[in-house]
Amino acid sequence: MEPLANTNAPHNVERAKILDILRGFALLGIFIANSQMLSGYMFLPEHSKAQFGTSISDNILRLLQFILVEGKFYSLFSLLFGIGFSIILVSSEQKGNNGLKIFYRRLIILILFGLLHLLLLWEGDILMLYGLIGLLLPFFRKCTDKTLLLWAAFLILSPILADIIWLSTKWTPGGYLEKRAISISEQYGITEQNFGGYLFKEGSGYAEILKWCQGGIYFRYQYILDSGRIMKVLGIFLIGFYAGRKKMYAQPEAYIPLFIKIRKWGFIIGIPISIAGFYFIIDEKNVPRHWAGLADTVCYALGVVPMSLAYTCTLVLHWLKNKNSSLLNRLAPAGRMALTNYIMQTVLAVAIFYNIGLGLGTTIGYTYVLFIVIVVYVFQVIFSTLWLRYFYYGPLEWIWRMLTYGKFLRLVKRHPINPS
Repeated sequence: MEPLANTNAPHNVERAKILDILRGFALLGIFIANSQMLSGYMFLPEHSKAQFGTSISDNILRLLQFILVEGKFYSLFSLLFGIGFSIILVSSEQKGNNGLKIFYRRLIILILFGLLHLLLLWEGDILMLYGLIGLLLPFFRKCTDKTLLLWAAFLILSPILADIIWLSTKWTPGGYLEKRAISISEQYGITEQNFGGYLFKEGSGYAEILKWCQGGIYFRYQYILDSGRIMKVLGIFLIGFYAGRKKMYAQPEAYIPLFIKIRKWGFIIGIPISIAGFYFIIDEKNVPRHWAGLADTVCYALGVVPMSLAYTCTLVLHWLKNKNSSLLNRLAPAGRMALTNYIMQTVLAVAIFYNIGLGLGTTIGYTYVLFIVIVVYVFQVIFSTLWLRYFYYGPLEWIWRMLTYGKFLRLVKRHPINPS
C-alpha cells in the first residue's frame, strides 16, 4: 500500500507531508469502500436489509457511498503509487544505485504481502494487484510527458472497448477463474445458497476463513480481469508518474491554478456521472449478458477518475492555505504507516464482524457498520501518531524495507520524536 515515495527514512528531509496526508485520507476511503463486503452487509438479501431499524439511513448512506467513495480511493492510492515510482527511480539514480533493481525487489515483496493477505485473511486484497501491475511501469519511464498522458487516457477508457468485445463475443477473460473458484468453493461446501453467511454463521472459525480464501482469490481476479481494473489502475499509475516527474508533490504552490481547474471540472464531471452510474448499477444488467450493462462501464470510466483527482486537488489546496495548523496534518502518521494500517483494517474487521470474533457481521445495518469504520480509523490515526513517536517505521514498513535493502534497520528511536 505504501507508495514507493514513502521511504520512512530516519533522516529523510525530502519527505513530502502532503503525500502522507493524501495516503492517510485514502485509507479512510478504502476502508469505507471495503466495509460492505467485510461486514457481510452486501451479501444480505434486500428483504433482510429492510428489517434493520436503520434501513432508511442505510439506503441513504449506500447511495452516498457509491457516488462519493466507490472506486475513488483506490484510484487515489494508484495515483500515489505512480508518484512513488518516479521518486524512487530518481532518488536511487542520484545515489548511484540501480533504481529498477530496488523498485522490482520492493514490488516482489509487496506481491508476497498481498498473496499472504489474500490467502490468510481476505480475498479483497489490493496489494498483490498493485505489485503485479507495477511491474509494467518501468516500460513507460522513457515516454515523453504527452505520451504518458495519452497512454493514461487510453488505458483508463479502455474497459469500454473491452466490454464491447465481451458483449460481441459473449466471452470474458475471467471465465476460467470463475469456474475454478466455484469448483474450489463447492469442495468446502460453499454454495450459492450459503455464500453470503458462510463466514458469519455460528461455529465458523479461522478454518472457514482459509477455505473461503482459497476460492476467493480466483473470484477476486476473475472480477479484476472482467472489469478492466488492470488497465484502469495502470492508467492512473501513469498519471501519478507524470505528477511525480513534474515534482508536483514537492512544489505544489507552483501548480495552484492547475489544481483549482482540476478540482472544478473533476466535480462537475464526476458527480453527475457517478449518480447516473448508481442508477445503472441497480438495474442488474451486466456485461456480457446485456448491452445495457455497458452503461455501468462508461459511467465508471468517466466518473471515478475525475472525482478522485478532484478530491486530491481539494485536499492539497486546503492544506496549502495553512500548512502548519491544518487538521489534515493529523492524517500524516497514518499515511506513513499505510501498509500496516491497511492490513490492520482487515484484521480488526475480521475480529469485529466475523464469527471468529465478535460476530457482528450481517447482524447490524450499514449505518452501524460505517460508525464502526470511523471508530477504527480514528483509532488507527491515534495509534500511528503514538507509534511514530517511538519508532522510525511502521512494523510492516520496517520489514518491507529490510527485505528490500537486505540489511537490518534500526526501528526504535533513541529519543521520542513528534511524527508530524
